[in-house]
Formats: sequence, C-alpha cells, structure tokens
Amino acid sequence: MSIFHSIILGIVEGLSEFLPISSTGHLILTADLLHIAQTDFVKSFEVVIQLGAILAVVALYWRRLLTDWETMKRVAVAFLPTAFIGLVLYRLIKQLFDSPMTVVVTLFLGGVIIIFFERWLKGHSEALLETASSEMTYKQALLIGLFQSVAVIPGVSRSGATIIGGLSLGLSRTAITEFSFLLAVPTMAAATGLDLLKNAGTFSIADLPVLGIGFAVSFVVAFFAVKSFLSFVKTHSFTGFGIYRIVAAVAFYLFVILRIW
Repeated sequence: MSIFHSIILGIVEGLSEFLPISSTGHLILTADLLHIAQTDFVKSFEVVIQLGAILAVVALYWRRLLTDWETMKRVAVAFLPTAFIGLVLYRLIKQLFDSPMTVVVTLFLGGVIIIFFERWLKGHSEALLETASSEMTYKQALLIGLFQSVAVIPGVSRSGATIIGGLSLGLSRTAITEFSFLLAVPTMAAATGLDLLKNAGTFSIADLPVLGIGFAVSFVVAFFAVKSFLSFVKTHSFTGFGIYRIVAAVAFYLFVILRIW
C-alpha cells in the first residue's frame, strides 16, 4: 500500500464513518477499486484509521464524555451487545471483509430500508421524536446497542443502524445522532484494540508512515464531517442517504463486481 492509497482511504473513512452509508463497506470497495489486495495488513489498516475518526469525536465531545454521566451509563449499556458479538464472532466477521458482494447487497438493502423507514416515520410518529439521550431508559439503550450489533456485517453502517434504532424508539434526530457519535468511541476503540492484539505481527516499522498518514487524514476529515452532519440532521431526513446507498451499490456492482470498464 502506498502513501497515496493511505490518503485516499483516510479521506473515505473520515467522510463515511459517521454517515449512515457504511465506512467499512466504502473502505473495502474503495480498496478494490484501487486494486489493493485485502491482506491482513490492509484489513487491520482499515480498522486502525477508524480510530482516527473516533478521536475526532473525542476532540469535539471530550467535556461531555467526562461530565455527562447519565448519557455515558447508557452508552456503556448500548455497547454491550456489540462487544459480546465482536468477541464471539471475530473470525467470522473478518472473513466477511473478503466479500465485496456482501457490501454491495447490504448497501442496497440498507438504502431501501432507510427510504421506507423515513416514509413510515413521516406518516406516523415524527412528532414523537422528543426524547433526549440522557432521558432514554436503559432498555432503550440496550435495544439501540442491538441495532448497532447488526453493523458487524460490512456495508450495514454502524451509525445508520443506531440512528434508525433510536428514531424507532422515539429519540429526537439530534439526540440519537449525538448518541451514535458517543457510542462509536468505546465500540471502535474496542474493535481497534482487539484487532491490534490479534494482528500486531502484520505490522512493521516500514508500515508506520502509511498508518500514521491514514490515521491523521481520517481524524481531520472526520472532525469537520461530524460538525457538518449534526447541522444537517437538524433540518433534513436521511432519505438522501438511502438514495445514495442504492446508487453507490449499483455503481460498485458494475465497476467492482462486473468490471465493466
């Protein structure tokens, strides 16, 4: 992997980590477009640069992470399902990263689900979206965590799953989006730590510049993406992201799976 590849993947990660479009899926498909083989190092690289994006959340929300204990307790509860599934199914999850077709299918289906969910929400319960994250019950937090755990499948989108879960339980768009940001911190920190422990042998000193640049680019891009996304959700639905997922799935199918060029 070259420095150029590291920069491109860092940008893709920073832009997509907190949007409901699947950062992991985009990283896998982008790597395929760039003809980067899915070696153990590349798979670990894709996890490590996600930590750069997560640190952007820490930089933006560090006061809340240290002082809002009511929300943090709910974040801890929501983290449990993914932590359990990640530990038990680690090897199976890593194998799914080898299948671009899995990403294409989940991107497409996720887009359809988002579009239909937004239509249902508009007609039934948009007015009920008032609950703040610090006011959610622990049962709601656990259910949101179960939604997030589905995102261990590449292409599903961690943020998309948690946001849809939160909206279906009555949280406001701003509250569940911020909660999704905060929940990403322990989730991705744990995923990165576990991956590094299991695959530390795949790294060498020569790999450090590639890792460092990808990490830094991901952090900077994610920092501005988080702020922009939070402003966006205050006045917009997620339908546009659903449409994007469908278009992206079709494009990736044509250019990555069928190789029509």
